[in-house]
Amino acid sequence: MTALEAPVADSAPLHAAADRARRAAVDRLLALQSGEGWWKGELETNVTMDAEDLLLRHFLGILDGEVARRTARWIRSNQREDGTWATFYGGPPDLSATVEAYVALRLAGADPAEPSMRRAAEWCRSQGGIGASRVFTRIWLALVGRWSWEDLPVVPPEIMFLPPSVPLNIYDFACWARQTIVPLTVLMALRPARELPFGLFELGEGQAPVGGRPDLRTTGGRFEALDRLLHRYERLPGAFLPRRLLRDAALRRAEEWIVRRQEADGLWGGIQPPVVYSVMALHALGYPVDHPVVRSALDGIESFTIDDAKGRRLEACQSPVWDTALAVVALCDAGVDPAEPPVSRAVRWLLGEEVAVAGDWAVRRPGLAPGGWAFEFHNDNYPDIDDTAEVVLALRAAAPGDPAVEAACRRAVAWVEGMQSRSGGWGAFDADNTSRLAASLPFCDFGEVTDPPSADVTAHVIEMLAGEPGADPAVLERGLRWLSGEQEADGSWFGRWGVNHVYGTGAAVPALVAAGVPTSDPRIRRAVSWLESCQNDDGGWGEDLRSYVDPAWRGRGASTPSQTAWALLALLAAGAHASGAVERGIQWLAANQLPDGGWDEPWFTGTGFPWDFTINYHLYRLVWPLMALGRYVNAGGRRPPE
Repeated sequence: MTALEAPVADSAPLHAAADRARRAAVDRLLALQSGEGWWKGELETNVTMDAEDLLLRHFLGILDGEVARRTARWIRSNQREDGTWATFYGGPPDLSATVEAYVALRLAGADPAEPSMRRAAEWCRSQGGIGASRVFTRIWLALVGRWSWEDLPVVPPEIMFLPPSVPLNIYDFACWARQTIVPLTVLMALRPARELPFGLFELGEGQAPVGGRPDLRTTGGRFEALDRLLHRYERLPGAFLPRRLLRDAALRRAEEWIVRRQEADGLWGGIQPPVVYSVMALHALGYPVDHPVVRSALDGIESFTIDDAKGRRLEACQSPVWDTALAVVALCDAGVDPAEPPVSRAVRWLLGEEVAVAGDWAVRRPGLAPGGWAFEFHNDNYPDIDDTAEVVLALRAAAPGDPAVEAACRRAVAWVEGMQSRSGGWGAFDADNTSRLAASLPFCDFGEVTDPPSADVTAHVIEMLAGEPGADPAVLERGLRWLSGEQEADGSWFGRWGVNHVYGTGAAVPALVAAGVPTSDPRIRRAVSWLESCQNDDGGWGEDLRSYVDPAWRGRGASTPSQTAWALLALLAAGAHASGAVERGIQWLAANQLPDGGWDEPWFTGTGFPWDFTINYHLYRLVWPLMALGRYVNAGGRRPPE
C-alpha cells in the first residue's frame, strides 16, 4: 500500500470536519439562490469580451465616455507587468488579446506613450504585430478601418443556398460557429468600416499578413486557393447582373435567418460572438440603432454586464440552467430535504425552462420531438444535451414521482436518445456534427467549429439514462461502448467542456458505475490509478490548461476546489471512500474552505473552446465541492458493487 493509498488512521475527526464544511457550503449556496429559484454564478472569461464591446459601440456610433472609462479600468486591471494580457489566469501572453485590449484602451483615451501601453505595443511587434494575430482580431480591425478586408478570408453569403446535404453548408458547423458565420458573411460582403480616430502603426498596421502560400497538396492549401477565387468573385463589378441578383438574394436570406433566430432576450444563442456580429451585420444592412431588433439586442448585452468596484465587464454567456441543475444535485447530495422551499422552487423554475420547440438540431433530426433544456435563460433554438442530462439528474433527485417531473423527464430522455450520433457518443448541441472540411477553412484559426461527441457529455448522458427505467438499453449500450473506447492509455478521459482529463475522468467513472460496471472492472481501476498518481502533495488535484496543448501537463497543476471535487467524485463512485487519496482530498477541501462557506478559485477550469477560449465558472468552486463532501459524508450504505 502506497502513502497515497493508505487511509488516515482515525477518520472520525475528518468525517466531522467534512460535515462542518458540508453544512457551511449548504448555507452559502442557499444564500446565493435568486427569489425565482435559480442560481447563476459569474461566468468570467477574458478582456477580449470587453474590448470588443467598446469596438462594437464605436462601430454603431454609440460609445459613451463613462462606459469606456469603466471598461478601461477593468481591462487595465488585467494587464500584466510585461504589458500583455492572457486569456486565462496564470496563462501565457496572448497576441490577439493584447492587440484588442490595447486598441480598446486607445479608444477609451489611453496615451500610447504611457509606459504600460509602450510595453504592450513593443511586445506585439516582437510577436509579428497585427498581421500575426488571429483572423477574428483582424476582422474587428477591418470593421474599424485598421485592416484591409482584402487581406482577410472570404465566406460569401451565397453559402446560405447550400442545402444541408452539401458539404460546408451552414449546418455542417457547430451551432456557435454557425450563428457567427452567417452574420460574418454579411459583413464580409458589405465590408463596412467606421474608422478609429487614430492609427495603429505601433502595432504593425499596414504590414502584410504573416505566413506564406500553403501547399496545394493539402486540404488547407486547396482552401486557400478557393479563397483566392472567392476574392476574385468579390471583385466582380456590382453592375454584373447575375452576381448582383445572387448576392442580393443571399443577403436577404442571411438577414431573414438572423432575425428569425433572435431570442426573447434580444440575443442570439446567448453567447457573445453571434450577438455582436449579428448586430453589426443588421446595422450594415441598414437597421438603425433604434430599430427594435437592434435595440433589443443592445438591451440584452446590458443584461450580461457587471459593473462594480473592479470596473465594467461583460460575461460572454450566462449559465443559470446549468448552475441551477448542479446546485440542486449538490444540495440533494448534501442531504438537504427535497421538500425544502429552496429545492422545490428550483424544481419549478427548471420545469418552466424546458424547451418545447424545435431548433436548428431538427435539421439533422427532423422527426424528433423536442424535450430538453438550454444553458441560458433564453436560448430555445439551441437546447443542449449536457444541460438536459444534468437537469434530469437534478429533477429525479429532488422530485421523484412528481407527475410534471415524470413527463418532462420522459420527453428529455426521448430527445437525448434521438440525438445520439452514429458513433454512439453525444455532442453538446447537434448530432453527427463532425465535418472535417469545416475546420480547414482559412478563417478557422480560433476554437472549435464542429460539435463531435465528447467523453464528458456522453458520460453525463449515460449517468442520466442509467437511472431511467424507460431508457432504451441499446442506446445506453452503444454509449457505453463509445465511452469505453475513448479512455486514454493512462486510464483518463479527455475533458471537452471542463479542464481537462480530471474533468473527463470525474464524469466517466460515475457514469460507468451508474450503468452497472463493477468497480473491479479494469476501466475503472485504471482511472482510479491515474487519479491517485496525479494527486498533489497537498492532497488536492489540479490540471493546468496547458494540458490541452502539452500532454506533459495532463493531470498536473495547482490544486483547485472544482478539480479536487471532480477527482473525489470519481474515486467515491469507484468505492474508494476510505482510501488515503480520498481522505487527503477531503482534508484539502475542508482546510481550504473560506469563512463564508465557499472556496477561492482564480484558475479557469471550464472551457468554451479547449485552450483557445476558457472560462472561470464562479459557482464551480462551490457546487462541485459540496457534491463531493455530501457524497463522502453520506456514503454509508451507498457503495457501488465490487
